[in-house]
Amino acid sequence: MSALDHIIVENFIGGQFRQSSEHIPSYNPATGEVWASIPNSSESEVDHAVSAAETAFKDWSALDPAQRARFLLRIADAIDSRLDQLALAESMDQGKPVKLAKAMDIPRASHNFRSFAEAWQHLREDSNQMISAGVVNYTIRHPVGVAGLIAPWNLPLYLLTFKIAPAIMAGNTVVCKPSEMTSVTAWMLAKIFQEVNLPAGVVNMVFGYGGTCGQYIVTHPKVKMISFTGSTAVGQHIARVAAPLMKKISLELGGKNAAVIFNDADLEKCVQGVVRSSFLNQGEICLCTSRIFVQQDKYEQFLTKFVESTRELKTGDPMDPDNFLGAVNSKQHYEKIQTYLQYAVEDGGKLLTGTSRLKLPEKNINGWFIPPTIIVNLPDNSRCMQDEIFGPVVCVTSFQTEDEVIQRVNNTRYGLCASVWSENVGTIHRMAQQLEVGTCWANCWLIRSLSMPFGGFKESGSGREGIQQSLEGFTEQKTVCVKIK
Repeated sequence: MSALDHIIVENFIGGQFRQSSEHIPSYNPATGEVWASIPNSSESEVDHAVSAAETAFKDWSALDPAQRARFLLRIADAIDSRLDQLALAESMDQGKPVKLAKAMDIPRASHNFRSFAEAWQHLREDSNQMISAGVVNYTIRHPVGVAGLIAPWNLPLYLLTFKIAPAIMAGNTVVCKPSEMTSVTAWMLAKIFQEVNLPAGVVNMVFGYGGTCGQYIVTHPKVKMISFTGSTAVGQHIARVAAPLMKKISLELGGKNAAVIFNDADLEKCVQGVVRSSFLNQGEICLCTSRIFVQQDKYEQFLTKFVESTRELKTGDPMDPDNFLGAVNSKQHYEKIQTYLQYAVEDGGKLLTGTSRLKLPEKNINGWFIPPTIIVNLPDNSRCMQDEIFGPVVCVTSFQTEDEVIQRVNNTRYGLCASVWSENVGTIHRMAQQLEVGTCWANCWLIRSLSMPFGGFKESGSGREGIQQSLEGFTEQKTVCVKIK
């Protein structure tokens, strides 16, 4: 695969690739040029995918879990064998540096399949004995049926596989809709499904816009569950639509995540950690830090070192291993971020970095690049301190007391994650107790165990994902009561 290739993505339905009559242009964010054509799937194509999944469900759900696990392990091995190809495609589709895709996105995709394949045998059911009634109670789990999986554009293969793996390991069949802006690696994954002889219809891929293709999946009467990762606005729409239809839903949504740095923090470690948490993947990770609260005595010292370290980051061609940031995903998103930088100035903020013109190679001059940007002097109620920008933009402010910063960090409609930087274990535990977030890191960031639940408070989502949580989410639990005397 090279930058000159033009890819025609096809739907994957019932184990076969099917061409579509209409296509959507997909752009390489680093060049601004069309590099792929994506199906603009119709309602009938979604219906065919759901029918294929429904047909496959009976045999797949009846298969011994150990046999299902073997398919997942073969898929994981095949992903690993294509590390370079998949990483290059993910970079050209999403805008992230190739080296990041090779180090994070693609290894995590294979890890997802392995983790869920190996976890099923360790799940435990509930049971008890009621001696006076002479009965034994126990629980068993059944797959939900056909699940609709809708994945975002920021970590395309990473997050799609985090849904597919538990869904099919639990015995479900699925209809997937990746983002229309980042569909290529999902199409490549479908080729892997063919190669490992995954039974036809177990995983189906339909590509297209969220408002049409995604809506058809959400409202389809034979789709029993929706798992969605994306914006809060779309998640709220899905909840409104799916609730009257009594579908199970899992929503992993937006965040306005804070880093809290106390006077006793290890300055070198926290600067290094917060630079990474603010700007990794161009800030296009739902867990990225977008607000930094620094205790007053440490503020100036932290800010100086933070600005120095940020200025050392290189932004540009994702193929260049020296670049930490690539391009943001789309022209629309580029324009949104630029609008928020204007808001920052209007609201009284000062940009300490990100104001210099980038020097880009000729091939990248039409790409959508934004350098890492630090903003100070903004009030907590300003637009950049309240709204999810989802880019390489972070706001820095100071605080005096622990009680004060708890109130200010929680003063947002989101509650996905936070990081606390302190050498005082009491401070860390008090903060972890009181911050309204689904994940609280202490002196670290983005260290994830799939054995731990993941999700958000407030408008950051509904439900939890993780080995236990996802396998439970993709199943229905039944109680069996047996009279034994």
